[in-house]
Amino acid sequence: MVRIITMAASILPSLSSSFRLCNSTAASRSSTAAAASLSSFASPSSKRFPSLSSAIRQSELFGLKPSKPWRQECTSIRVAAAGNMAQASTTATPENVLEWVKQDKRRMLHVVYRVGDLDRTIKFYTECLGMKLLRKRDIPEERYTNAFLGYGPEDSQFVIELTYNYGIDNYDIGAGFGHFGIAVEDVAKTVELIKAKGGKVTREPGPVKGGSTVIAFIEDPDGYKFELLERGPTPEPLCQVMLRVGDLDRSINFYEKAFGMELLRKRDNPEYKYTIAMMGYGPEDKSTVLELTYNYGVTEYEKGNAYAQIAIGTDDVYKTAEAVKLFGGKITREPGPLPGINTKITACLDPDGWKTVFVDNTDFIKELE
Repeated sequence: MVRIITMAASILPSLSSSFRLCNSTAASRSSTAAAASLSSFASPSSKRFPSLSSAIRQSELFGLKPSKPWRQECTSIRVAAAGNMAQASTTATPENVLEWVKQDKRRMLHVVYRVGDLDRTIKFYTECLGMKLLRKRDIPEERYTNAFLGYGPEDSQFVIELTYNYGIDNYDIGAGFGHFGIAVEDVAKTVELIKAKGGKVTREPGPVKGGSTVIAFIEDPDGYKFELLERGPTPEPLCQVMLRVGDLDRSINFYEKAFGMELLRKRDNPEYKYTIAMMGYGPEDKSTVLELTYNYGVTEYEKGNAYAQIAIGTDDVYKTAEAVKLFGGKITREPGPLPGINTKITACLDPDGWKTVFVDNTDFIKELE
C-alpha cells in the first residue's frame, strides 16, 4: 500500500430525485388535493423529515429497495422530497448492514509498520525468521520505500509491509502495540537459529502462562516483538497481530459488527490481570487473527509512531465505510481510488484509535499483476 493522506470524514447522503405520491381514492381526492400536498412539501414543516432521503439512499447502498406505495388507482406526482411518507420507504437497519458485512468477502491482507533500516530488517526477517522478500518498491518523489515480506504470495497469505522513510532511523513503538505471532513447528530450534544470527531473545521457550502451548519471544532490530508459537504445519505462519485495548467488550462488539470478524475465543487470566480475545475471519490454526488484550484497569495506551495499520480486503469500500460509521468507527479517509494507481480504499479508526485500511479486492489483485 502507499501512504494514506487523512481527509475529511463525512459523506453527505445523496438526495432522492423524486418520490411517487398517490391519491388513495379515485374521485374524491382531486388535483386540488394533490396541489395542496405539493404545497406541504415546499413548506417549512416538511423540514421535519430531513432523514428520509438519506435513509433511502443508505438502503439502496446495501441492496435494499424502498417499499412500494399503496397499490390503489392514483395520480402519480413527481416531487422533490418525500414529506411525511415514512411508510413509503425501508431504511437500512443495523441488522441489514450487519448481514451485508458478514457476507462480504474479507481477508486480512497485510500489516504495515515503519523501520529505520530497511536492508537490515529484510536480512533479519529472511535469515532468522525464514520469510521471503516478495517485492520492493521505491517512491523517491514521496521519499519512502516499501518492502513486502511473508511466507507465501500476497494474493492468498497475510504478509508484512515495511516502510522506510528517507532519513528516519528511529521510531517510538509505544505501549499499545503488543507483538506479531509466527507459528513454527519447533520453537526451541528456531530460537537457537535466531541466537546464532545475533537475534535478541526476550523469553526463552516454554509453556505459555496458564496454558500448555510452547512459546518464546524475540525482538527484531527495531524492537518489534515476535511471539513464536509451536504448532503443526499451517497455511498462515504469520498468524497473529496483538494490540492492547481499553475496553475489551466494546472492541469485540466493534470488530464483530463493523469488520465482520468472529470472536474465536476469549480467555481471562485473573492471576496475571489480563484478558484476551481472538478475532478473525477463520480458525486460528488456518488464518491470521487479531489478538486483543485488555490489562485490568488500563483504559488508554500511548501508540507511538512506529506501528501503522492492518489492511483488509473487501468487495465494496463504500459500503464498508458506511458500516464502520454506523457501528461507531471513525472514517479518516473517505472511500475512493488512490491517485495514480486507482486502487479503491477507505481508512478508519477503531474505538481505541487503531487504524485499519480496507482495500477493494479486485483492485488489490490488479495491483499485484
